[in-house]
Formats: sequence, structure tokens, C-alpha cells
Amino acid sequence: MSRPTDLVQGTLDLLILKILALEPLNGWAVSQRMRQISAGVLQVSDGSLYPALHKLEREGWIKSEWRPSDNKRRAKFYSLTRLGHRQLEREAADWSRLSSAISHVVQLEEV
Repeated sequence: MSRPTDLVQGTLDLLILKILALEPLNGWAVSQRMRQISAGVLQVSDGSLYPALHKLEREGWIKSEWRPSDNKRRAKFYSLTRLGHRQLEREAADWSRLSSAISHVVQLEEV
């Protein structure tokens, strides 16, 4: 099984953007949602997730606000900005091209 460190460069950004396009979430919930949607295959450590969230925020692709979480504690919730939606479209298109090219190579018939 692949570990998050084995992901193609930039894939984590794409995954985070996609998850936040569905609804605003705090960091812990982003991690849980990614694990849930991928049936446990994608498990992102805090050491990878939070730097990625901070980078996306610096780029202006996501914004954050402090709100109460489900357990009544204050948590930083992240949501996509207009720029983030555009970036998600670009990254999803890039991923589609890359994954299609990789699939073509992997499916080559051996001689």
C-alpha cells in the first residue's frame, strides 16, 4: 500500500482542495474524511497535513476561521476561496492527464 509520502508531488494539495470544495472542515476532519473516502488507503500525518494547509492558505486558495467544532472546542475551519476553486480545476485537469498517461504505460503489453 502506498503511504502519503509516496504520493506524486502535489497530490496532497489536490486532495485537500477537493475535500474542502465539498464543505468547510477543520484539519482533523480533513484527515478523517480523506481516510474515510479512500477506505483507509490515504492516511495523512499531522506533519504533512498542517504544513500543506498553511501553504494553501498562503497561496490564497483556502481561508480559515475559528469556530466551535463538534466537540464544542474552538477549531480552525478551512474553506476554498474563489482562487482555490480555480486552482482545484487546474490541478484536477493536470491529475487527469497525468493519471491517464501513467495508465497507458502500465497497461502496455509485455513481449
